[in-house]
Amino acid sequence: MDLTDTSAETMINVVDQFDYSTQNDTYNEKFRAWRRNKENPYAFNFKLNRKESVFVEGKGFEKKSASATEQKIIGRIMYIAGMAMLMWIVTDNIFSKLIVAVFDALGFDIHTSFLSTVPYGGSGEIITALIVTDIVKILLPAAYIHRKMKMPRRVEFMTSLNHASDLIGTICMAMAVSAVTSLPNIYTNRTRQVFDYFRNINADVSVWSQEQFVLYTVFDIVLISAMSELFFRGAVFGALRQFGDVFTVIITSLMSALLVQDLRELPSALLISAVASVGMLRSGSIFTAIFVQVIFKMYRLALVILEYGSPDTVFLKRNTFILVFFIIGALGVVVLYIFNKKKDSHRMAAYSSEITLRERLVIAFRSFPIPAAVAICLLAAIIKFVL
Repeated sequence: MDLTDTSAETMINVVDQFDYSTQNDTYNEKFRAWRRNKENPYAFNFKLNRKESVFVEGKGFEKKSASATEQKIIGRIMYIAGMAMLMWIVTDNIFSKLIVAVFDALGFDIHTSFLSTVPYGGSGEIITALIVTDIVKILLPAAYIHRKMKMPRRVEFMTSLNHASDLIGTICMAMAVSAVTSLPNIYTNRTRQVFDYFRNINADVSVWSQEQFVLYTVFDIVLISAMSELFFRGAVFGALRQFGDVFTVIITSLMSALLVQDLRELPSALLISAVASVGMLRSGSIFTAIFVQVIFKMYRLALVILEYGSPDTVFLKRNTFILVFFIIGALGVVVLYIFNKKKDSHRMAAYSSEITLRERLVIAFRSFPIPAAVAICLLAAIIKFVL
C-alpha cells in the first residue's frame, strides 16, 4: 500500500494497493474478499478520494484518516491475539494443575506441584495428562480466533506450495538455526524431563521399549508441531498480513517465543518461529512451517538420546552431531541461494504506510490485553529460570 500524496494518485484503496504478488491467485482472491467485507471488524479496508472531504455535524468538513483506521484495526486484531495468549497461559499453568489434582483426588496415580512443569506418578496417567493439556491449550485459543476472525480456510491456512526450492531452503535454514540456538541451552525442559522420567522408571528397560514414551514422542514431534503451527501461522497471521509481512513475522514470532514461558528457550523459539514464518511466506505452504518445527524437535530429542547413549564419549558425539547438522544446513542454504540468485527472491509482501513499522509494533504491544499476557509470560519464565 502506498499512501504517498501525488497528483497522479488521488485515490487510497488499501485493499487493492496491497502487494498480492507473493501468493497464488486463489489465496489472493479469498484474501481480497475477506478484506472487502464491510461487516468484518478485523479487515483494513479503508478507501478515500484525497480530493474529497466528509462533513461531520458540529465539526465541519474533515478528511478521514487511513492511519487512524489502521491503528484501530491493529488494536482489534491484537485484542483477539491477547485473549488467545491468556487462554493458552491459563490452560498451561492452571488448568493442567487442576486436572491432575482432580484425578489425584479420585485415586489415580498422578501428582503435581505448582512449580512443576511435568507431573509425576504412573506413566500412563502422566502421558494422558500431558497430551490432554497440550491439545486443550492449543485448540481452545485456536477455536476462539477462528470463530472471531471468520476467515476462509484458504486464507487462514496457506496450503499451495508455490516455490519448492524455498521449502528445501527453509528446512536447511532450520537445521542451521537449530544447531546454533542449541549451544547455550542444549535441551528443552519438557524433552529432558519426560526422557528422564521414563529412563528412571526401570533402569533395566530402555525408554524406547516403553509404549507410553514412544506414543508421547510421536504425538509431540508430529501432532503438536502441526497444531502449534496452525495456531501461530493461522488466522492471526493472515489478519496481520494486512499491515505487512515483516510486521506479521515479528508479532507472531514474539508470541510464539513468549508462550514458551522459559527464558532459556525464548531465543531458540523466537528464531525457529521466524524461520517457519518466512519459510511459509516464501514457499506458499504452511507445511513448510510444520516441517521446521518437526526438524527442531527431532534435533533436540537426538541430543538427549546422544547424552544417554554413550556416557564416556558423550561430548565428542554430541559436538560432532551438532557440527555436522549445522554444516549440512548451512551448505544447503548457500547452494540454494546461489541457485536462486538470478531469480526473483523477494517473496514477502511489500508494504508502506503513514505509520512506521516501529510505530505499528508499539501500537500492537500496547493493545489490551497484550501487556498483561506479556507480563505473565515473562514472570513465569523468570520463576522457571530462578528455580
